[in-house]
Amino acid sequence: MPKYVIEREVPGAGKLSAEELKGMSQKSCGILQEMGPQIQWQESFVTDDKVYCIYIASNEEAVREHAKKGEFPVNSISEVKSVIDPTTAES
Repeated sequence: MPKYVIEREVPGAGKLSAEELKGMSQKSCGILQEMGPQIQWQESFVTDDKVYCIYIASNEEAVREHAKKGEFPVNSISEVKSVIDPTTAES
């Protein structure tokens, strides 16, 4: 399945408490369980005013449906075409 990076504008995201982040995570996981295995959340990166989420999904529409059900903002969705890291330089 394709992998996606989702950019979400969340003003003050970097100041959210551990409990607030836990609540967001629980909400997301609940929706994912309802949607089934065609969408999986891998991880998210929280910055000052944005959250970047990594999802594996059957298509972009599944990512948008998850966001809509959870009322999560979506500023952009980009399909990952390749993954590189320091070991790529060794190839």
